[in-house]
Amino acid sequence: MTIYENILRLTSYALNNSLICKEDVIYTENKLLELFRLDGFEEAPGSELPQVKSQDLENILQEMLDYAGQNNIFEDSGIASRDLFDTKIMGQLVPPPSDVQDIFNTLYQEAGPQAATDWYYKFSQDTDYIRRYRVCKDLKWKTKTEYGDLDITINLSKPEKDPKAIAAARNAKQSGYPACLLCKENEGYAGRLNHAARQNHRIIPLKLNGEDWYLQYSPYVYYNEHCIVFDSKHEPMKISKESFIRLLDFVKLFPHYTIGSNADIPIVGGSILTHNHFQGGKYTFPMEVAPVESEFKMKKFPQVQAGIVKWPMSVIRITSKDSQELIEAADHILQKWRTYTDKEAYIFAQSDGEIHNTITPIARMKDDKYQLDLVLRNNITTPEHPLGLYHPHANLHHIKKENIGLIEVMGLAVLPSRLKKELADLEIAIKEGKDIRKDEILSKHADWVEQIKTKHSQLDQKALQEEVGIVFSKVLEDAGVYKRNQEGKEAFQRFVNLIIA
Repeated sequence: MTIYENILRLTSYALNNSLICKEDVIYTENKLLELFRLDGFEEAPGSELPQVKSQDLENILQEMLDYAGQNNIFEDSGIASRDLFDTKIMGQLVPPPSDVQDIFNTLYQEAGPQAATDWYYKFSQDTDYIRRYRVCKDLKWKTKTEYGDLDITINLSKPEKDPKAIAAARNAKQSGYPACLLCKENEGYAGRLNHAARQNHRIIPLKLNGEDWYLQYSPYVYYNEHCIVFDSKHEPMKISKESFIRLLDFVKLFPHYTIGSNADIPIVGGSILTHNHFQGGKYTFPMEVAPVESEFKMKKFPQVQAGIVKWPMSVIRITSKDSQELIEAADHILQKWRTYTDKEAYIFAQSDGEIHNTITPIARMKDDKYQLDLVLRNNITTPEHPLGLYHPHANLHHIKKENIGLIEVMGLAVLPSRLKKELADLEIAIKEGKDIRKDEILSKHADWVEQIKTKHSQLDQKALQEEVGIVFSKVLEDAGVYKRNQEGKEAFQRFVNLIIA
């Protein structure tokens, strides 16, 4: 297709997906002509725009990028520079923030919160902020474990930069604006090689605990309607009583969503500790359906049901119709845990002035009641486990080495993209009887393959995926401060005895 044809196709796409109105067609065509340094169409466009489907967008943008690179409209240095320019293209089609907020708020008031988020999620995909054609490449499956079915994903939607792009980003001018990828100043930002463009990005203002927060979706969508809720201020992650208030305020606004926070200290926290934020979505995580295996009563909070969840990590679930009493109960547990030491269980509240204990909290509505899952975390390191005692241990690093953040805590593994090729190559190597230990890349899996090969008549892709899921359950067990044996259960009960008094 010529650049002129693609301008008409993209305008048609925008009209079909309600990014523009019919009155905006000529205006949009002219903005795109200007972007591509064209004085006009070679031939006058017909009265009808070409027919396009939503799935045509990837092809339209690829051809536009090729044209722009060949004509020196931008320097095509790889995936990072192409992502910057195609976001600029899509930015020509996206309505201003005030219009987006008006539509969202009107839908919320007239049709309810789910209608508002349904529209906003589709909008965030139609603008190509969420790149559907990348997200659909992710590998996903479920694995049966003693804790229920765990969700396993190999994330392929977050592009890996090639060496050329990495070098270009390294040489790019450094800037402190926006302060991070979660700041409100990203809305409409042109980006640079070391910071994603966001001209097609729109955020929704919220009030949580009387403060200004914002709602957006993750561009990588690890699960359905994967949203991010972030503070208007660029301030570090902090788990406190205010966190519980904000989480419950959110589920009051959006009762069809689960919402949670990463922990606020290294090793057990998420990848961004510098900006206070939550993550949630319209998704039932495995943890949510895990049963309570041991109930208890908290004397100070008679309206709160409480218990220990049957889960590989150490989780206290509290539920109540009274949101205020639930907040007070959660804060009581947090304060007790922050200062709790049990040398016998190798739990230390602090060492050398460094705080080790925190909580990963998750909020939801359940049967018209407010519910909080409070996951006990500790980030102490030891000589044997320098990356963290309650972190995936070295024997599991061939599958998962990264921090166990909120999403994994809830039972959804986000595994590195390298595993797609490694698992495929492993299957071939096993089938052909190759010595895996002599393979520079696959050798890290050799001990694991030796352990699992007796369990299966053949180690095909299905069997390997099943075993990856089992490894993930062990990853979560490693991250649990109380182990699932008798000794661990007795140690957990010692802490419960403290909070029920």
